[in-house]
Amino acid sequence: QVQLVESGGGLVQAGGSLRLSCVASGRTFSSAAMGWFRQAPGKERELVVGISPLGGRSYYADSVNGRFTISRDNAENTVYLQMNSLKPEDTAVYYCAARSGSYVSRSYRDYTYWGQGTQVTVSS
Repeated sequence: QVQLVESGGGLVQAGGSLRLSCVASGRTFSSAAMGWFRQAPGKERELVVGISPLGGRSYYADSVNGRFTISRDNAENTVYLQMNSLKPEDTAVYYCAARSGSYVSRSYRDYTYWGQGTQVTVSS
């Protein structure tokens, strides 16, 4: 069993930055691919960024490429999402998710464990 707890969301003006953190419990963190998803009202949950278990591979959605950075610290069981140059369209609930194995899937259906979500609101 893995539990994920996100933190770091909030309200920020357009152009600002936020850093989200996700702390995982359990011993399997270093063998899990991790993803940050987001879901805006009326929209499907989408993968924003993902990272392989040892950090060698990552995925960025086109909409955030160059602005967001994912990283992980396996010694601390933590994955981070640094968000810069935020835009109003980045407003959503952001979820941390984990799946066993090295493949960074883009489908939320492939992720087994989820955090409770943290709200990110970007004002114009």
